[in-house]
Amino acid sequence: MAPVKTYNTWQRLLGSSLITLSMAMTLMPPALQAQASGGQTQPQTAPTTSQPTQDIPDAPSTVQPPAPRPALPTPEPGPRKNDPIPFPGDAPQQAGQNPQDQDKTAPPPMPPVETIPSGRPPRNQISNEGLYTITTSVNVVQIPVMVKTPDGRRVDGLLPKDFTVMENGKKQTLTYFTSDPFQLSVAIVLDTGMADVALQKVNQTYSALAGAFSPYDEVALYTYSSTVSQATDFVTRPERLTAALQEMKEVRGRENGPPVLGGPLGPGGPTVNGAPAGGPIIAPVYTPAREYHVLNDAILQAAVDLSRRPPDRRKVIFVISDGREMGSKASYKGVLHLLQTRNIQVRAVLVDSGALPIFKQIERFHLPDQGRDNLLTRYVKATCGAEPLAELSRNAIENAYAEITSEARNQYTLGYNAQATTGSSAYRSIEVLVDKRGLKVAAKDGYFAVPTAR
Repeated sequence: MAPVKTYNTWQRLLGSSLITLSMAMTLMPPALQAQASGGQTQPQTAPTTSQPTQDIPDAPSTVQPPAPRPALPTPEPGPRKNDPIPFPGDAPQQAGQNPQDQDKTAPPPMPPVETIPSGRPPRNQISNEGLYTITTSVNVVQIPVMVKTPDGRRVDGLLPKDFTVMENGKKQTLTYFTSDPFQLSVAIVLDTGMADVALQKVNQTYSALAGAFSPYDEVALYTYSSTVSQATDFVTRPERLTAALQEMKEVRGRENGPPVLGGPLGPGGPTVNGAPAGGPIIAPVYTPAREYHVLNDAILQAAVDLSRRPPDRRKVIFVISDGREMGSKASYKGVLHLLQTRNIQVRAVLVDSGALPIFKQIERFHLPDQGRDNLLTRYVKATCGAEPLAELSRNAIENAYAEITSEARNQYTLGYNAQATTGSSAYRSIEVLVDKRGLKVAAKDGYFAVPTAR
């Protein structure tokens, strides 16, 4: 009976081994199962459960790499941070096309470019289409003319046939005539070296001075005494001129009377027997500072700035001064040459000592180191044929402002073609006659011709 017992024992051991092998095969990965079974696997039906299957990756195998995971669906590309915002009317972007690839598309071919040698282009290649051009002739002489009755009233309504222009004694044929008012470019030249009492009187007339100009005029302000200063550039806004004139009210003129050189009020302080108290026995000698009234320099600077203004404006230098000139670097002849070459008029209001009735008589007895008093009058006569307005009262000064600006704006303007000169700028005298008896004509007495190139 022993063999039967032995058989039963082996049967039990074999059954245990099969169960253990079956459990091992169940827990073995599919790849190893296929290898162990010789590549033949039986399809197994997945158990039906209530929970969905999860996409859990298999553990890596040391025999072969794991099977690749299925690719996730690619989302539609949305706008990135730096991509341009599409506008209505733009071409739609194709799917899968990178916006940066659109920028890399080839640009259209450049048109052919014609080049020319360095320097000025030929005349036939310069186009002036759409440009406004002004044609002027350098030998055209313009003469502003004022005609008045013997009692000082302005005469209007004259025609070109009423005027006769003589140049160096020869009659000229008029080619230009107008009585229309002109826009003004005015340089106000204010003398701050006058006596303080006279300067303060002028300060009270600044509102009338600013009101004498129209909105179409441009005005600059200059001051002078021992030096020349430009207070404002040429402005067309009246409020800017008014503000600049208001600042001038704080400027003081020179003290009246001779300078104090000695005594307790002198520069050395109190004295004892002619010597400074507590100082050396020898008394110092004080000399007054030399006065300067650089009228020529002031008119020169104003004329240079006016010459840069537009040519369609009438250019006027408006001087408010006592007329004294002393210490200028520029000469009268040199400044007058510039004025007559640039067609600049000088108008003036004489105040203080220049407005005294004996002004002309004092000039005959010229005192050394006291300057000249008649240069301003000579400037006015040579450039416009008029006389300076000598006024002493405030109301008279204000009326002079309006009269000067009105005359400068409302003048007859005559023009003719002068004979051109070559290589010289000789002075030519002018005389304007009116075919009406009893009328006074005011015009410049001549000009310097602009020489042409040889």
